Amino acid sequence: MTYTSTVITPEGWTQQPERLAVETPYTVALNDEPIGSSMVLPVGLEEFGAGFLFGQGYVQSPGEVKEVLVCPAGRIAVYADVENTGPREVIITSGCGGTGKIAKEMLTEAFEPLKDYTLRFSEIKDFIRQVLQASALNQETHCVHGCGLWADGRLQAFFEDVGRHNAVDKIMGSILLGRAPARAAVFTTGRLTSDMVLKCARIGIPIIMSRTAPSSLGLAIAARAGATLVGYARPERINVFTHPERIIQ
Repeated sequence: MTYTSTVITPEGWTQQPERLAVETPYTVALNDEPIGSSMVLPVGLEEFGAGFLFGQGYVQSPGEVKEVLVCPAGRIAVYADVENTGPREVIITSGCGGTGKIAKEMLTEAFEPLKDYTLRFSEIKDFIRQVLQASALNQETHCVHGCGLWADGRLQAFFEDVGRHNAVDKIMGSILLGRAPARAAVFTTGRLTSDMVLKCARIGIPIIMSRTAPSSLGLAIAARAGATLVGYARPERINVFTHPERIIQ
């Protein structure tokens, strides 16, 4: 949407058109049972619905989700081959405003082996630049986070949202829906806190990258899962915190 702001400088007042990112509330239902709600950028909603349920511990792996229906009135109906749709004990994570939630059991369950994947250092430049350039909305609003998935030498998926958690959930959903591979590297513009790393590792992504920093628990989870955790990623430099052997020069 657009809005007109008043710009005030020592020289006086002027009017300036502004482009704003749209936040919309959506409720996610699993097999017609409401699970939770979130404020989201209203794009990639099928992927968000599946990824949201993965983060809450209701959906575990690709193939379980059978259908996703998005209602313009603010409801995402996910139908999946799962038995338990009852309440889960969740932890409110470090997302701003309590936006991040993960099922408590996900912090203690053992990890499945991660996908076998390596990334050439020469690919990282293209990966990062393509993710940062993919979002015209961010360039116009400076109000959204982006998240991309890279495999087989190209950008396989890209999503953006007002919340960094939501952008990652959309990537998770694309994998659950069979639209992108887990044998890949992920790059997010958001910081790598515990829930961000946990979601990526649990779905099997072996290389997790961010333009910013990991937290201490994010680092511990990556080490326990055997994931390659990369912070401060730039086209010409990366800081690898765990398992640097997956980055090939």
